[in-house]
Amino acid sequence: MSDPLYTVTQLANDLSVTARTVRFYEDKGLLNPQRAGNTRVYTHRDRARLILILRGKRLGFTLREIKEYLDLYDADPTRQEQLRALLKRVQNRIDSLIEQEKALVETLGELRAIEQQAQTALAAQQRGSARRAR
Repeated sequence: MSDPLYTVTQLANDLSVTARTVRFYEDKGLLNPQRAGNTRVYTHRDRARLILILRGKRLGFTLREIKEYLDLYDADPTRQEQLRALLKRVQNRIDSLIEQEKALVETLGELRAIEQQAQTALAAQQRGSARRAR
């Protein structure tokens, strides 16, 4: 029995994306569907590639990085090169996110201090206004 085939609409609906998204990744060379006449048909392998693409994007990888990763899969049947490249990119992404986390914590601290200062100033102005009204 052969693997199931998907139309662009079926694949998009199956993975909760738009058909335009599927076509975009096709235009970028990340997906290469077969054709049945004028209709694009996607295989189980295409579906798996799209899942990897979407996951990569969600994790913050660039399309170029995702394409390099997918290309390694085709070039190296042992997958060792692919796994080494993935490990390096994941470690770099973790480092980047840790830096972003530090910056966010610092920014949130500054914003909370400004918020407190503004609330204190407003409360002082309201107390002053209430005293003048008496």
